Amino acid sequence: MTTLTTVVGLLPMALALGVGTEANQPLAIAVIGGLMVSTFFTLILIPTLYVTFEERFPRTIAPIEHDGAPPRRAAPAQ
Repeated sequence: MTTLTTVVGLLPMALALGVGTEANQPLAIAVIGGLMVSTFFTLILIPTLYVTFEERFPRTIAPIEHDGAPPRRAAPAQ
């Protein structure tokens, strides 16, 4: 929602055709583009990649000892 309100707020600046808009218009267009790309990455691309990698390379859980104790470390070499 924050991205949407920022993009809507920057639209008048990006679409302005008056005197002095030569400096502000490219800035507004760049910010709108960056917000849209980062939102796409966050909401679509990263979760899709996560699911793809999770299906292709499933996690394996190491077996634990039956007595419930934490795994034992090897004794240091002397």
